[in-house]
Amino acid sequence: MTIQPLTEAHWPAVRAIYEAGIATGHATFETQAPAWEAWDQGHLRHSRLVAVDDAGTVLGWAALSPVSGRCAYGGVAELSVYIAAEARGQGVGRRLLEGLIAASEAQGIWTLQAVTFEENVASIGLHTRAGFRIVGHRERIGQHRGRWRNTVLMERRSPTVGSA
Repeated sequence: MTIQPLTEAHWPAVRAIYEAGIATGHATFETQAPAWEAWDQGHLRHSRLVAVDDAGTVLGWAALSPVSGRCAYGGVAELSVYIAAEARGQGVGRRLLEGLIAASEAQGIWTLQAVTFEENVASIGLHTRAGFRIVGHRERIGQHRGRWRNTVLMERRSPTVGSA
């Protein structure tokens, strides 16, 4: 498995993985994957990664979105990480998260945020093992498929960026 920059050429596979995550009902408030143009516009141009196996199959992806347009938050980003169902439990998420952390720090990002449905214990565990900590629980933050959902807010502060 290799970690590579996510490009438009990966989009069909990335979108399929995203749609499968949406279908689980435990990955996002989104109800459908957007077109490439909308996804591209909503994510930072840097720190977009895919995990690819030796045959060239995309196993998962990770990317960053800005948390605010205010310059004070320029070093804070929200991450997304999605793994193909058949690749879960094989270290793909860990490798993507490690790569995303390194790529984000190279771009001056000092805080990564992750927002996860409280039922998604696998994602919470993945982030915890990567150095994220729970900073809050948000109750009834939004409706999803006709019911109120709670989320867990996690963050990771870079030990190198912005530490001076």
